[in-house]
This record gives sequence, C-alpha cells and structure tokens, in this order.
Amino acid sequence: MPVRYVPPVPEALLPVPGITLGATAAHIKNWDRNDVLLVVCDPGTVAAGVFTRNRFCAAPVTVCRRHLDASGRMRALVVNAGNANAGTGERGIADAATTAAAVASMLGCAMQEVLPWSTGVIMEPLPVDRLVAALPAARAAARSDGWFDAARAIMTTDTVPKGASRRVTIDGVPVTVTGIAKGSGMIHPDMATMLAFVATDAPVERALLSSIVKEAADVSFNRATVDGDTSTNDSFVVAATGQARIAPIARTDDPRLPALSGAIEAVAVELAQAIVRDGEGATKFIAIRVEGGRSVDECRKVAFGIAHSPLVKTAFFASDPNLGRIVCAIGNAGPADLDPAGVSFWLDDVLVVDRGGRSPGYREEDGQRVMKEDEITVRVDLGRASGAGSAQATVWTCDFSHDYVSINADYRS
Repeated sequence: MPVRYVPPVPEALLPVPGITLGATAAHIKNWDRNDVLLVVCDPGTVAAGVFTRNRFCAAPVTVCRRHLDASGRMRALVVNAGNANAGTGERGIADAATTAAAVASMLGCAMQEVLPWSTGVIMEPLPVDRLVAALPAARAAARSDGWFDAARAIMTTDTVPKGASRRVTIDGVPVTVTGIAKGSGMIHPDMATMLAFVATDAPVERALLSSIVKEAADVSFNRATVDGDTSTNDSFVVAATGQARIAPIARTDDPRLPALSGAIEAVAVELAQAIVRDGEGATKFIAIRVEGGRSVDECRKVAFGIAHSPLVKTAFFASDPNLGRIVCAIGNAGPADLDPAGVSFWLDDVLVVDRGGRSPGYREEDGQRVMKEDEITVRVDLGRASGAGSAQATVWTCDFSHDYVSINADYRS
C-alpha cells in the first residue's frame, strides 16, 4: 500500500466543464479490467504538454508532440494501459496514428486534435485492432464525473488510482482544476515514468498555457524520483476548455494568473507526491531538501545524488542509521569546489553532521528513531558563503524494499 496516501473518492474529483471521460476493457493484456481511456474535450479546448527526454521515446510521444505543435488544440486524449508502444519503430508510429485517426473519425475532428498515449510493456507490438475496436464503448461510457474510473483505467503497477482537484474563484467565478496520473516505478525526471493529465475550464491563451505546464512540471513531477530511470512514455498535458465565464488569461502579468497557475501546480504536486508514495514496494516517503547552495541546479544535483543512491535507499528501508551513506552521496554529487567543512545535515530535527563532522550531540538511537518513521525529511546545508549560498531545492523519493525487486522481476509475467 502507498505511504500515507489515501486515493480520492470519486466525488472528490470535480468535473471540469467541457471534459468527459470514458473507460472500457480492450484486453490489451491478459487481465480483466478497464485498460482504455477516452477523454473528450469540447471544441475550442487548447492544450500544452511536456514529455520525456528519453532518446528512445515511445511512438505516442512522437505523435503527440507533432499534433500539439501542429494545432495546439485538443479534442481528445486516448490512453491504453498494458502496452507502451515503445521500441516499436515505424510500426509503432503508424499504430499511434491509426488510433488518433479512429478517434478523430468518431468525433468528427482533425486527427491532429487527438493525443494518443500508451503505458506498459516496452518493445511489444501494440494490439491496435483491439484498441480501436474498444473506442466506441469508451465513447459511450464518457461522462463528466468519470475522473476516478479514468484514473483506474490507466494504472499499470500502481496500487491505487491517483487524482486531485482544486477550485479557485477568479473574477467572482468558480474555476476548476482536476487531474489524474499514473506512475509507480521507472520514475525519474525528466519527467518520471508517468502519465498525467490535468484540465481546467479557465480560458487561457495557448502560448501562456505552455509556460504554465513547464513551470508546474518543474515544481512537481521533475522533483519526483523512485529509482532514477526515465521512461520512454512520460507525458504531462494540461488542457483548458475555456468554459468558465471570465475574460481570457493571456499575459504573464495578468493579476488573475497566480490563482490559476497555483491551482494547477497544487494538483501537479499532489499527483507527483502520490506517485512517489506509491513507488513500487515503497515503505517510506522521503523529502530531501538541500539548501545553502550557489544555484538551484547545484542543490538539485546533490538532492538527486542522495535520492538515487541504492545504499541510502536500502538503509532507509532497513531503518538503519548508517548515515555515512548520505555523507558519501553528498560528496559524490557535490561540485568539485564544495568544502566538506561547511556541510551539515539533519534527519528531521536531529543534527547528524555539523560543519563537516559528526555532531557531538548526535546519538544513534536518535537517528534510528527517525529512520523508523514512514515519512522522513533529510535536510542538507551545503554551507556556501553568505549571499552566494541562498539557493535551495527539494526532491521526493522513497526507499528500496524487497518488493521493488520482486515487482520488477515479475513485471512481464
């Protein structure tokens, strides 16, 4: 079960005017569950996204990028679970295009307004005939309150569905933001092995929406890591239907923008943390905050160095305060001119290393007390010179357990 994450109840995921969602079973794998999701958007919906930087990006990622670049509009998103359509060459591109064309024909829209997504096993041909045959049933099932079923349909090794909503008031009008995500393993920026779709009824110019998506990803999904592996299929798209009766938000200096972007970021952060809390086999959620650096990038590098260390992650699983492993990770990830004599770090409120050496007040039983918790904060101060050392960054990770190995060893079977 995930670490301190309770999945939302269906009624907590607020409908977004202009969006309906329907799920059905195409039996992409040998399982008995819904595994195809169709999201239908009203005409005029604009969308923007960010995608994996993996050079072996999946065919749907390639097609989605092309479609968003061509139109900037979105009438539908179709997702299949169980098959990633990655490492499938030209056939994979053709299958993703076939899926988009089938949806476009059904809705009477341009093919470039349909975004195909896939998640699951890599290097297996997509059973596109099964997927296309299931689309009418998904369309028939589509409804405005279908967010929870949608979140379940896109799961792979996830143990629970993940979704979040926010509602803010802009110009006296309620504006809704709702999102879903999947992801549990192969999680590392950029983006994480995840799919995330967020929608709002706010009217937003497409160019501004692109900036909102990138900023939201940077404070959420790009701070999440489970195992340091970036997937072939990572995708995060935000759609704006424009149904809320307010004037369009088109400029970065619009005083209404912080309320909207804040709601989108809050949904994205909740989803990103849910992915880490549901990391494959995770028993602990760990926030790593690095401060006192010369730049955010410097702090992020050290934070991810700690988060990616298998020795650190297994120590957390065992509740073993073998904290020299954190010292080692800081030293491996730190810049060449980092002075260890200025570095300190804490486990929650326990000072472990004080300016380069073991704190005189540190006791192993204090470290073990913290390590036994299921939610832990590691705080590192790099001790850069005052003024030049004001940067900070936080990332979220989890421990490595026996179950992580078992889940990934058995994934294809």
